[in-house]
Amino acid sequence: MPRPLRVAIVGAGPAGIYAADALLKSEVAADPGVSIDLFERMPAPFGLIRYGVAPDHPRIKGIVTALHQVLDKPQIRLFGNVDCPTDINLDDLRDLYDAVIFSTGATADRELPIPGIDLAGSYGAADFVSWYDGHPDVPRTWPLEAEKVAVLGVGNVALDVARILAKTADELLPTEIPPNVHDGLKANKAVEIHVFGRRGPAQAKFSPMELRELDHSPTIEVIVDPEDIDYDEGSIETRRGNKQADMVAKTLENWAIRDAGERPHKLFLHFFESPAEILGEDGKVVGLRTERTALDGTGNVKGTGEFKDWDVTAVYRAVGYLSEKLPKLPWDLDSGTVPDEGGRVVEEGGAPLQSTYVTGWIRRGPVGLIGHTKGDANETVANLLDDHANGRLHTPASPEPEAVDAFLAERGIRFTTWEGWYKLDAAERALGEPQGRERVKIVEREDMLRESGA
Repeated sequence: MPRPLRVAIVGAGPAGIYAADALLKSEVAADPGVSIDLFERMPAPFGLIRYGVAPDHPRIKGIVTALHQVLDKPQIRLFGNVDCPTDINLDDLRDLYDAVIFSTGATADRELPIPGIDLAGSYGAADFVSWYDGHPDVPRTWPLEAEKVAVLGVGNVALDVARILAKTADELLPTEIPPNVHDGLKANKAVEIHVFGRRGPAQAKFSPMELRELDHSPTIEVIVDPEDIDYDEGSIETRRGNKQADMVAKTLENWAIRDAGERPHKLFLHFFESPAEILGEDGKVVGLRTERTALDGTGNVKGTGEFKDWDVTAVYRAVGYLSEKLPKLPWDLDSGTVPDEGGRVVEEGGAPLQSTYVTGWIRRGPVGLIGHTKGDANETVANLLDDHANGRLHTPASPEPEAVDAFLAERGIRFTTWEGWYKLDAAERALGEPQGRERVKIVEREDMLRESGA
């Protein structure tokens, strides 16, 4: 009697869970069946949604409801607090599974090679996001001494960082932020936030809704300089062909023509300012130097040779995330991704690496919204199933599910389960209940493991 297809998915964020869902909806799931194990280095699942989405975005966190329905399926097991490759590596997974899908996402900051980037007071956005999202592996405090702050980048992460810096701690208290984050934000001295984009309004990568949300806070005055509203032929074409870009541009235009209000925290959105240098004294940030740019007709920009110094004492770069290189897999250093064809990992020379697949940001880089990873997962799983149907998958030495439990027990690895997530979820909700909050996030890894029953 044929056994179920055994698949390991490394990374239990949206990309990995969408891949599991695609497997469960396949014909193979009906006969002879699929058996899926999700490995996650954090004690809790959901990846980017738990540790990458700003706490004041409950709408996006609502995606968890759909992901929950997938993980509730009996064909899926969760092994949390298990790191690949430290606790289990690719060779180990090959011994246990017919196929392995990597969906490990991107958590590091992409570098910005300008002078002064290493000064004290210059930060990566990813590190700040991890702090305010209560990631267990980052420091519990964050220096928020600067009254004037620069944020480099015009994507949604830059907006999140700017908004969290500009809001008051009490505005964020109804969210799930843990006590250490609330205490840190209460000490925040920032009253002026400057967001800088190298190109123009039509090239901004904001989502329209995320951008409009900036203006909803009673404490944040959003300010756009009318001189930064400029379009060339390429920009006009972008607006015509991209509804979201057009909506973003219209919002920015409306803000540029209105009178400034009296809300206490000022958030400036600057365009056509390319970061040239972070200025320092005694090893600390004392300013930012930008070069004014101009459109070249195609929607791209060129430098004008006109420089300006901005009075800021902290700089956050939000110029993109970068995935970590995975051992034993090929790697594209420039894009920070695993080379693939249709989700099949390919080695140098173009030959597929047997039974090994990628999906999500580790496959295509950290671009697009959470929902975009669903199409990725469907393509990857379709090719995995094609390889299965045509006998191209290898045969594992120990495909029985109990072999995984035995492996982890032998290594002394303490892991959490899907049942454990329900316990942790209940504990976090119980912490929030006396304050009328949906939940208060538990931060310490040991506390998460204990509440999960690991």
